[in-house]
Parts: sequence; C-alpha cells; structure tokens
Amino acid sequence: MVKEKIRELASRYAADMIKIRRHLHENPELSEKEFQTAEFIKAKLDEWGVSYVSGVGGNGIVAEIRGKNPAKNLVALRADMDALPIIEQNDVEYKSCNPGVMHACGHDVHMTCLLGAVRILKELENEIEGTYRLIFQPSEEKFPGGAKAMIEDGVLENPKPAAIFGQHVLPTLEAGKVGMKAGKYMASTDEVYLTVKGKGGHAATPDMNIDTVLIASQIIVALQQVVSRFAPPGIPTVLSFGRFIAEGRTNIIPDIVKMDGTFRTFSEEWRAKAHRKITEIAQGIAESMGGNCEVFIDRGYPFLVNNDELTAKTRELAIQYLGRENVVELDQRMTAEDFAYYSHIIPACFYRLGVKDPSWKEVRNLHTSTFDADESSIEVGMGLMAWIAVNNG
Repeated sequence: MVKEKIRELASRYAADMIKIRRHLHENPELSEKEFQTAEFIKAKLDEWGVSYVSGVGGNGIVAEIRGKNPAKNLVALRADMDALPIIEQNDVEYKSCNPGVMHACGHDVHMTCLLGAVRILKELENEIEGTYRLIFQPSEEKFPGGAKAMIEDGVLENPKPAAIFGQHVLPTLEAGKVGMKAGKYMASTDEVYLTVKGKGGHAATPDMNIDTVLIASQIIVALQQVVSRFAPPGIPTVLSFGRFIAEGRTNIIPDIVKMDGTFRTFSEEWRAKAHRKITEIAQGIAESMGGNCEVFIDRGYPFLVNNDELTAKTRELAIQYLGRENVVELDQRMTAEDFAYYSHIIPACFYRLGVKDPSWKEVRNLHTSTFDADESSIEVGMGLMAWIAVNNG
C-alpha cells in the first residue's frame, strides 16, 4: 500500500532530514541572495538522482520526477528558500551562523519537507503515476516576490500543472497536526509610503512654519476612515503604519516627515478603490494645511485563494494520513504570501503544518528572534506532502 510505504520512508529518512533542516537553519540567506542555499539543494538533488533546472526566477530551482505513467497528470509542490534580517536569540546548536540573518519564518522547514517529499517520490517513481514538479522558490519575503519571477520564467508552463500545493509552518498549532482553509485564506498586501513636505523652522514660531509633524499626524488619524468608513463591511481590511520618521528636535520642526505602512484586503476591486482613497485623503489634508504629500503605493501580492474542490480533497487526504483529530479548520489571516500568485493561475492549496512543541511555555512565533520548530513535524510534513502529491498525480 502506497500510504504505508510513504510512512515507512518518511520515518526512515526523518533523522537525515532533521540534519538537513539544521544545516539550512544555520546558514540562512536573505531574499535574492540564496546562492549557497541553492547550491546545497542542487547537491542533494544530484545525490538522489533527481533532474532539475536552476536559475529560475533568480536563484530558483525546478526539479522533476516522472512516475510510470508521466502523462497522466502534473502536480507541483513548492517551498520557499529565503530568510529574514533578524538576529537569532535561540540558544541551540544549530543557531544561525550568519549574523543578523535568521530563518524566522520557517523556510528551513519548508525546504526540508519538500526535499524529504522529493526523496520519497524518487524512491517510489516506478510505483506511482504522473509527473511531479518540485519548486524551490527564492525571495518570498521581498516584493515583488519570487513566485512572480518564477511564473514569468515559465514555472507554470510546458505543460501547466493541474494543481499546486504549498505547506507553511504554524507555530500556534502543535506538531503532528495540520490546518486547512478553503476559499480566500490570506490577504493581499501593499506597501504604503507617504512623504509630507512643508516648511520647517523653530518650534517657537509656528506661524512661520508649515508644520509637517502636525500634517502627518492628521493624515495618520484621518486614514483610519479608509477601514472604518469606506471599506465594505464584508471585506476584511487592514491599514497600519509602523514607521513615522520626523527628524526634528524638541524645538525644530523638520521640512519632511516620512510614514510607511501596509494595506491588506481580500478584494481587487476594493483594493484599487482604497489606493485612490489613501491618496486623496493624504494629499487633501496636506494641501489644506499648506503642505503637500507624495504618495507611493507599492502593489504587492494578491490575496491567496485555496481552490474549494482541491482543498476538500486535500483535507480528506490529510485525514487519511494523520487521522481526523489532527486536521483542523483555519480562520482567514491578514498576513500575506506570494504563493498567492500561483493560486490565481491554477488550482492551489496552501495549508499549515503544526510545529509547536507542547513543552514550550510560549509560542515561538513567525518573524521573531525566538522562532523554532518541533522537529518531529518534519517527518509529518514530508510524508504528507508526498501522500498528497501521489493522490493527485
């Protein structure tokens, strides 16, 4: 039985894959700089006799495994490769050796699970049908996203896959469990950059200045209307600003104030309208107070949509592999993922792999200096990916 063979192979290779995960965690590389990461992955594919092409969409690698009836179906599996500019605080033997860079979003686990699935599929290639496209993608953490670049380089062509699957760690979910959500799952994301210009001067002579700090403050408050008064009630929306730079002093009003934020939602029509509203409000307030505001909105990833039928099938496959008690339903998230690009082209399912160690007192969350994963999740993740793949091949 294929399922039992996958289980056995996942168990057999688990220790090796944990070593791979630790190597990747020790040697993180930032977006567009995944050179040694790519070389390491290629070396493993060479070792296992898996064919591939490299340099796709930058440092991306696309491997292929063909079953006994390769024309039956083409299935794609994807993992991301890049790390984040974070100083790791974990006291572990596999702590990052690259100062200021850390796999704080679990991409080390993603790559490891996909490599594990590759190894399993290669072992079973004479027993399974279909063709398997294994996508190791760079630059998920940086606009415009490695997915977009790989798509432009033809990763979804010649021929187009019938489906694509992505697996992402979830630190709030215990290892051994996975989570699914059909339909719209993750938000689109845009970066908002505002530059307020006025006339700086002595803080004691406000009548002689055009106060950029006051203008910027009014803009920040007024922009909350975009969510509270203009957003359709049924469409989740977030507009948040995390950077406000006014380089004056206690008695100096600066000429320029800069504000950086993020806009996220689940509708392309509303997204475009919101961009216009942000621009109108910011510029209108600045002009009414004697200054001006330059608005630049860097359009990022679209919202991620999980195909209903494919996700229902994936949920049942996960239940078969892990047991019903280990497959949970997820809520929508306002976080974003460039896997969304794939989901707007072909049927996609992006699901979550639990990595929480039950002995940990606190959640070691994504994008933090203490992120880590219960490594028992690797055997689960690689086996499940292989199981899902062979049942769609």
